[in-house]
Amino acid sequence: MEQLYVLGTGNASVTRCYNTCFAIRKEEEYLLTDAGGGNGILRILEDMDVPLTRIRHMILTHEHTDHLLGAIWIIRVIAARMMQGTYTPPFRIYCHTELCETIRTLCRLTLFHRFYDQIDETIELIAVEDGETKEILGYEVTFFDIHSDKTKQLGFTLRLGNGEKLAFCGDEPFHPLCRSYVEGSDWLLHEAFCLYGDREIFRPYEKFHSTVKDACELAESLGVPHLILWHTEDRDLAHRKEKYLAEGRAYYGGDLQVPDDGEIIRLA
Repeated sequence: MEQLYVLGTGNASVTRCYNTCFAIRKEEEYLLTDAGGGNGILRILEDMDVPLTRIRHMILTHEHTDHLLGAIWIIRVIAARMMQGTYTPPFRIYCHTELCETIRTLCRLTLFHRFYDQIDETIELIAVEDGETKEILGYEVTFFDIHSDKTKQLGFTLRLGNGEKLAFCGDEPFHPLCRSYVEGSDWLLHEAFCLYGDREIFRPYEKFHSTVKDACELAESLGVPHLILWHTEDRDLAHRKEKYLAEGRAYYGGDLQVPDDGEIIRLA
């Protein structure tokens, strides 16, 4: 069984939910993607019964605080457990080349030397580039540059155990140059900053983001059977799901999901 653990669903400015990050569970192991903006990731993993000892791989998509800073806490705790003998190395982090250097710098400036000294030793920073494929947790994971308007960012695709294709497109609007990677996907994980109906309130296009309508029209045009929307505003979390589903279903006829933090979605 493969499952998607939704650790957070919010954009960079949220205070009522956690920043968007997730893990794919394959049997008893996890592939973590991003880690949000703080040590709240540690509580979330604990609440969702995800043991750190079962996280052997992490993908970091880009350098923005709401995706990266939680990873420093993951590195710190895993480094400490390695020293205690309760985590067997290595721990592997996949990101683009420039982000490798950013991670080294942040760890050097913020962690005790005994933890930082494990970077590039028991904690491996593995640089990946556009179009490169790595075997991670038994998956063939293909990375692609999302052609961000703000900072270099990677998305990725992988094949699930049942043969279905999953595509994660990062946290900016889909770029046509990524079509060759994403087309043919069965699962599309896409950002939706706000409702199209609320675009004058949240101004997503000024921030290089999509609305629910935009993401749903994209998934419909690609013929994707399953669409998951996240990286949203948090003004009305109690009604976010119903409002987003209502707008999205006007533009997309497939399986549309708007998860809350802490949800687990069966993939295969």
